Amino acid sequence: MKSITITSTLEVFDTFEDLSKDVQALMKEAFHARDTAYAPYSQFYVGAAILLDNGEVVPGSNQENASYPSGLCAERTAIYFAGAKYPTAKIQKIAISAKSIKHPVESPIAPCGACRQAIAEYEVKQESPIEIYFMGETGKVVRSNSLKELLPLMFDNSYL
Repeated sequence: MKSITITSTLEVFDTFEDLSKDVQALMKEAFHARDTAYAPYSQFYVGAAILLDNGEVVPGSNQENASYPSGLCAERTAIYFAGAKYPTAKIQKIAISAKSIKHPVESPIAPCGACRQAIAEYEVKQESPIEIYFMGETGKVVRSNSLKELLPLMFDNSYL
């Protein structure tokens, strides 16, 4: 038997104000998208905003359905819309923010596993890393320079 060690490096910003102005603007787009979420069951609202290399910003919000699991997360809503509307554009950055009606969300909320896999697909497709910023309503913001930092043993088309 052999053991391997896998490490990831993430950067943590103490506050939203510590982000660069362009990332603040993208995160504000995620805030706006978050406020358009349809989340009557979980009351957990997530917004995402994707910056493409053509300068377009594509928003997405979680969309729930009484017939679980027919809903879709904010990240996948945005990434699939970006892929459909701008199929040749590369994703440069994704900003994600979450809030709950039930309690304050002060910790960064990372993408779920399904969203990580969807982001991985686009990172492999475009052959370049995607910066990911995520936070709650307030508080710290985490930055990953690539999806590989969040999903180091990702499944991709090389296995097919």
